[in-house]
Amino acid sequence: MLRTIVMVSLVAVTIALVVFGLRYREVAGNAAEQPQCDLLEGACEWTTSEGDWRVTLIATEPSAQGMQYRLLLTVPKSPDRFLAVLRGRSMYMGEYPVPLVREELHEYQARFTAPFCTTGAEMVWRIDLQDGQEKLKNVPWTLVFKAH
Repeated sequence: MLRTIVMVSLVAVTIALVVFGLRYREVAGNAAEQPQCDLLEGACEWTTSEGDWRVTLIATEPSAQGMQYRLLLTVPKSPDRFLAVLRGRSMYMGEYPVPLVREELHEYQARFTAPFCTTGAEMVWRIDLQDGQEKLKNVPWTLVFKAH
């Protein structure tokens, strides 16, 4: 009886590791294939068949919760449910959706504070642009910035 429980547990753990390992490898592989663009060093720009894209990040002012940032986007075509998702690059700290507010026809902006990292002040964050729950596939960069 004990031998059966141990064998079933080992098989279940092996299956779980394979499934989660493949998902992690897929996500990590996609991010590793793209070159990085540090948003605090300058705007990240690219052109698609729809037109020109531009993403800019500006550090505005420190607050009690950390540095505040302003994300500016110029897009050729507005996605239905446009969203930026903040994810830890140097360490997993969860996912933080940042709603993008339309300023003009093809211009969006968002203001946010990057979550505070207790292990160090130089956390690297990644910003993924999404249309609802789907990550935009036309972004040729891994958009990153180092929180201060």
